[in-house]
Amino acid sequence: MIITASQRFSRQAPLKVRLVANTVRKMPLEAAIRQLAVMDRTASILILKVVRQAIANAVNNQGIKFEELQLKNILVDSASSYKRFRAVSRGRAHSILKRSSHVTVQLEKPELLVAVPTTKAVATEPKKATKETRPAKKAAPKSKPKTAIKKVSTK
Repeated sequence: MIITASQRFSRQAPLKVRLVANTVRKMPLEAAIRQLAVMDRTASILILKVVRQAIANAVNNQGIKFEELQLKNILVDSASSYKRFRAVSRGRAHSILKRSSHVTVQLEKPELLVAVPTTKAVATEPKKATKETRPAKKAAPKSKPKTAIKKVSTK
């Protein structure tokens, strides 16, 4: 079962948020929360809030215990950008993009695999070791010699 939580249109650049997301993506959930709490980046606060939101969704809506959850994925996508400009000499302007991002956290509850009892195979007689003979390979057909083609200039 996959539980998701998302934060949309967050006013942080997706590149900066991805740096934080990549550090905690493969960690266990409890270790990821501890790591996000001590990181010295603004994006870590954003991701920590979304992770806590996903945990709350799982516990309150699905009735899943915290210990059973695993961090499946953290997705960071780019959102719309505010376009601003900076005035420069000769009456010109340079554009400034104030980027936004969407953050999605996916948690999963791993399904337990139930072992299905299999029937025992009936014992059979061991096969006799026989040497198989392979048919002889055919000789490759002789190829025709290639003729050279000369390029003639038309000057």
